[in-house]
Amino acid sequence: MSRKFLLLVVLLIFFPIFAIYAQDETSAEDETETEAEKDASKLTSDRPDFWLGVGGETAFYSAKGLSYGYNFALGYGSGSSIGLKGSFFSNGENLKVFEVDILLRFYTFGKNAYNGPFIQILGGASLINYEDVLKIPSSTGILNLGLGFGWRYVYFNRLYLEPAIRFGYPYFMDLGISAGIRF
Repeated sequence: MSRKFLLLVVLLIFFPIFAIYAQDETSAEDETETEAEKDASKLTSDRPDFWLGVGGETAFYSAKGLSYGYNFALGYGSGSSIGLKGSFFSNGENLKVFEVDILLRFYTFGKNAYNGPFIQILGGASLINYEDVLKIPSSTGILNLGLGFGWRYVYFNRLYLEPAIRFGYPYFMDLGISAGIRF
């Protein structure tokens, strides 16, 4: 019994020494960063991203032509984001549409990217009024679903500008541009 105890004590004394000497030294080659790695690091972040923005859009909600509107969006995440988007559209005559969507966005530059090209899925509800005022409950409510593509340009590592296009239902196509800030 005492030999086992003595062996345990000896192992516990020398184990930290073996662990320290087993580590590799980092070479100078590992410490130098290539230009491609520096460029890639500008496109990604190690921390999650919270962003909010406003924008203008045009969509084919009306059979008579385009509907113009504005939006407000907020989201969270880098590489992939989840968020909410609210939009209001009007054709200038009798059509008013209020759209509330949940969005899911995937950046194509990697799992920590917060800029560059993205694919976005949007789904929610559209409240459509065929009168001159927007009222709730609306005269028509419908579920909407869309798939969007865009590109986020980041300036000063905080401000962004993103043009986007989406296709879906009940609108046929939507073009927009948004500007905002990321935290």
